[in-house]
Amino acid sequence: MTFGSPWLLLVLLVVPVAGVAAWWLERRRARYAVSFTNIDVLASVISGRRRRWVTLLPLALFLLAVTAASAAIARPRVAVREPSNQATVVLLVDVSGSMRSNDVKPTRLGAAQEAMTEFQSKIAKSVKIGLVAFSNGPDVLVTPTTDRAILQEGIGLLSPESGTAIGDAIGATVQVVKAAVGDAPRTKQGKIPGTIVLLSDGAQTHGTLTPLQGADLAKAAGIRIFTVVLGTDHGTLTFPGGGFFGGGGFGGGGGGTVNVRPDPVTLAAIARETGGTTFRAKTASKVSQIYSHLGASIARRSVKREVSSWFVAAAALLLAASLAAARVTGGRLP
Repeated sequence: MTFGSPWLLLVLLVVPVAGVAAWWLERRRARYAVSFTNIDVLASVISGRRRRWVTLLPLALFLLAVTAASAAIARPRVAVREPSNQATVVLLVDVSGSMRSNDVKPTRLGAAQEAMTEFQSKIAKSVKIGLVAFSNGPDVLVTPTTDRAILQEGIGLLSPESGTAIGDAIGATVQVVKAAVGDAPRTKQGKIPGTIVLLSDGAQTHGTLTPLQGADLAKAAGIRIFTVVLGTDHGTLTFPGGGFFGGGGFGGGGGGTVNVRPDPVTLAAIARETGGTTFRAKTASKVSQIYSHLGASIARRSVKREVSSWFVAAAALLLAASLAAARVTGGRLP
């Protein structure tokens, strides 16, 4: 917490001074001791001395009210996270042939589509969202927009294709983000208000750029990449002779069943290199949970919000409590 006028906190000095004064007065009263032979009278005096501490409750509450009021006039501020009007998020989705695997129900790609639909419902309407799919190469399906209907249409068009070119896909998506953000200023950490959410279920098999070369481009541009590793280690895919779609991809020309294991190490390195976070999803519910979390947390900025009203309200409540305590205990206020 910070204060707009911190020098006004000097008013708080009255609180310890008043507290010490109250303690001194109580000690002064205790010095006037009287000898008693009647036990009942002595007991009543001791009880009265204990009650005197109870009568200090109104004063204690009053001093707390002064404390809250003093903090209020110093204009306290707290850091809060709010949606950025300049924010852009691009969903970068692997549509390689392995996304047909059904180890994540109904299929890996089907689960990803449901999660992306959840994502757009959680993120602020002012945030622009784009969609880039990649297999042997990247394909910009939706340029960043606030029109959620267009985005949903693009999500519905996703379908599995062939290989996996992660590096080239990141490189192309970096350009999409930079074009959407424009001349927006960078943060103190050197980041622009643009983010990539990369979902992939396998290792790179195609492309010119390596995944980490793509990550370096994103880092230089000030773009964080959050990665989602989709699929289980025992996921498999059965394909006919000739590989996916009759040529290329897994299996060459012989057909059969192959293991389509994800590559969490590479995706974690991409996130780490760009200042993002990596997640692992082995079930449809988990990938949906991850995208829901990302939708509620990314594309936000930290701003200082003045909260003087909170302290004014607290001071009013404490003052009312002090008056009520004075009426009940018989204590007096300054």
